[in-house]
Amino acid sequence: MRLLFTSTSGMGHFNPLVPLIEAAVARGDDVLLVGPPKLKPVLAARDQAYRIGAAPAEAEAAQFRDLLARASPEEAEGMVDREFFGRLCTAAMLPSLEEACDGWRPDLVLHETCEYSAVVAAARRGIPHAQVAISLAQVEASALAHTVPALEAYGGRIGGQIKASGYLTRFPPSVDPSPYPATRRFRETGPADAGGPPSAPLPDWWEGSNAPLVYVTFGTMAGGTAVGDAAFRAVLDAVSGLPVRVLLTAGRATDIQALGDVPANVHVEAWVPQADVLAAATAVVCHGGSGTTFGTLAAGLPLVIVPMFADQPANARLVESAGAGLAVEPTGEPKGRVGVPAPGDAPRIRRSLESVLADDSYRRAAQGLAAEMSALPTARDLLGALQSELVLAAQRENPRRFRL
Repeated sequence: MRLLFTSTSGMGHFNPLVPLIEAAVARGDDVLLVGPPKLKPVLAARDQAYRIGAAPAEAEAAQFRDLLARASPEEAEGMVDREFFGRLCTAAMLPSLEEACDGWRPDLVLHETCEYSAVVAAARRGIPHAQVAISLAQVEASALAHTVPALEAYGGRIGGQIKASGYLTRFPPSVDPSPYPATRRFRETGPADAGGPPSAPLPDWWEGSNAPLVYVTFGTMAGGTAVGDAAFRAVLDAVSGLPVRVLLTAGRATDIQALGDVPANVHVEAWVPQADVLAAATAVVCHGGSGTTFGTLAAGLPLVIVPMFADQPANARLVESAGAGLAVEPTGEPKGRVGVPAPGDAPRIRRSLESVLADDSYRRAAQGLAAEMSALPTARDLLGALQSELVLAAQRENPRRFRL
């Protein structure tokens, strides 16, 4: 097939596409990636062809940020989905997606759930399209409901077309009931499953210690922010003196020196491949972003989640209700819609981590979810099934061609 993949700029948005991109390459499909300017370093580092679209004009983006900063919590609900992703990003990216659809002529367009210009461009040309989930299905459905009013400028049927299109997700059905009728699930796989190298062992940063390894990450967005610094400080204080090894990935935007005193049992890196860490870890402390949360569960590891914004509180509640970890709500003064960890949260994080490490029921629950996820079809199998559906649709549309 000729597969066009498109994403907005956040790594949490692009990463869910990666298993499908790698599976497409392994199948021998032709692949084209399209993204906004901030995604260019990521796309350029890959081996696939790519094109860079436009970002919202800075004046419009600044106006949006100002409105969001002054909005009440009730007003801010859905504003990012509707105004930023639905209105600004769609208008900015649409010319590039239309050009790609006209010039490259994909058989199928796969887009992450916040990249709506792909739907507009594909639907106008009768090209099949499917969305790839970032978050839980109920979270995605709520975001779409917020966004539909902004998309009506492109035709009143766009919202319905998105709901009826394929909905592809890595999340297991027992914790992710989906309102999308065409939901298709696939499993989280490692690089080796797509023909790449297996996970690499971690360097011995702890001088021969074999204590349990705790992985700490707050994703790619927190680094270099006041909220991220507060979260890192709370966790560093929480793990100080515990009989564990700790790997903290602070993000490339973080000044590691600004973290202050780092306990002797903690090693800090800007970034380490998640698959490499999870292969060696015993537990994870994180923000509850979907990529980290479900990657950890796919590895059968329990979590302590300190949720701060977006879908993180929903993921934290899910993990806690499934018995696969504990949530620690931050108690600092919120910054707009973002929860901020306070120094007083460190003892709570410590107690939660000690509980997760001592009580094997959390690991067993995580392993149960991992088994459920591992039983799902691979990304490669899913692409094969989608290709078969496209062929059948083409046969129904033009049976004479296939008889010949």
